[in-house]
Amino acid sequence: MQPEQPPTPVNQSEEPQLTESDDQMPMEDGGTSAEATGTQPIQWQAPEYIQRPRSPLWFVGFWASVVILMAVAILVIKSWSFALLIPAMAVALVIYSHRPPRQIQYVLSGKGLYINDKLHPIEEFRSFGVLQEEAMPALMLIPTKRFRLGLTVYFPSEYGEQIVDLLGGRLPMKDMKLDAFDRIVRKLHM
Repeated sequence: MQPEQPPTPVNQSEEPQLTESDDQMPMEDGGTSAEATGTQPIQWQAPEYIQRPRSPLWFVGFWASVVILMAVAILVIKSWSFALLIPAMAVALVIYSHRPPRQIQYVLSGKGLYINDKLHPIEEFRSFGVLQEEAMPALMLIPTKRFRLGLTVYFPSEYGEQIVDLLGGRLPMKDMKLDAFDRIVRKLHM
């Protein structure tokens, strides 16, 4: 018979487990960046996206455009299957857009950005910028991989200076502007 071993304690917290070395990067003089800058991990919670209100007129216009697209599919393209697919896609879009945004836990350290315990290393990004949204500012991280989408992270404005300081020491900051697709999505309140 083997002797009983005490149970291993289970950490039930939702925050990522950071060690002392997580926010430290080696420097040329043998020290670490955390010693030089005094940086500590920055934690905050924010919604995954900003939900914009839609008026009844928006829904009238949306369903009118669905009917017009169905008419084009039937009369011009002569495709009944595509005409039936359009309202199905519209219903899915409306259901998806009514989903309330989840609150996400973010931790920014020298290693990278933890999003709900998933690490996105700093090395994945080539630059960053700050966008001023209507409700709260957003951090846009531009990936090093060519066809990967940029990562948009919302944050409370009181954390803005700390976030920019921590990222600015590791990545170049660039002026960010919304591209045409993002401007259209925001105008449509999607």
